[in-house]
Amino acid sequence: MALEVSSSGLRDAMVILGAAGIVIPAFARLRITPVIGFILVGMIVGPFGLGALSVDRDWLEWVTISDPEAIAPFAELGIILLLFSIGLELSFGRLWQQRRQLIGFGGSELLISAGIIGAALWAFGESGNAALGLGLALALSSTALVLPISGTTSPVGKLALAMLLFEDLALVPIIFLLGALAPVAVAGSDSLFSVLGLGILVVVTMLVLGPFVLPPLFAQAARTKSPEIFMSASLLVVILSSLATLAVGLSPIVGAIVAGLLIAETKYVGEVETILAPFKGLALGVFLISIGMSVDFALVAAQWPQILGAVGGVIAIKALVTTTLLRIG
Repeated sequence: MALEVSSSGLRDAMVILGAAGIVIPAFARLRITPVIGFILVGMIVGPFGLGALSVDRDWLEWVTISDPEAIAPFAELGIILLLFSIGLELSFGRLWQQRRQLIGFGGSELLISAGIIGAALWAFGESGNAALGLGLALALSSTALVLPISGTTSPVGKLALAMLLFEDLALVPIIFLLGALAPVAVAGSDSLFSVLGLGILVVVTMLVLGPFVLPPLFAQAARTKSPEIFMSASLLVVILSSLATLAVGLSPIVGAIVAGLLIAETKYVGEVETILAPFKGLALGVFLISIGMSVDFALVAAQWPQILGAVGGVIAIKALVTTTLLRIG
């Protein structure tokens, strides 16, 4: 059966691959992180960019994303692979050494930032529940955006990693809290404890079985001397781990981090990092493109003073809190 060249899915794939082929080498040559390039590409080829003009100009369909929702699963896969690669760079020993930064610095930054932002929103007229919910949401940072820029090995990168890991782990209780604060509560303490209990059980099971299952699995894949089989085994581990935590109500990135930590304790960690690096970069690029596609230029133009003030205020608060904690620490 011949492939339909005119299909929207093929056109979108061509746009994404073309963007990756242009953005990564161009921004690498300029010594600028490709994160910015992918977001700019998303803004240009998205439904609010050239996509808005494709109705009258059919040729623009070949350089725009026609179905942004169709690439959402690949964008989520990019985040999962990013957190998986972070787990590969860590180890249980290194994570234990960073416990003070993870809980102390990460927890303090999130709670203090959320408190200040929530208090500011309450002062501007928001209700108490709305201010608390928005404060928690706005205090969170994007792991997929920050870590590719900061890295994980420098002093700044280590603190950024600790802060972002704590925020990722705190997502579960935050989501349940937001549900409890809704006009019609959809989650209670029983549900929260049930999810946390099942989540802990799943994570402990992974930690117990991982050292017995993973070495033979990767040893068998390595004996085949086939990069495809080794990549398939790596993707199988991270996807199954993510699905396991997702099935009990936790974020799939928790499973991805645990999978990375387990593989980091094996002798195959270097091979896994090397073979998944291009795949991770492309999937993360899809996520960043989807972020750029969500920018509504008309809305930004109509409300730019409010947006500029809100963005500037949140950045200023988080920067002030982070700087203060660094000086105290």
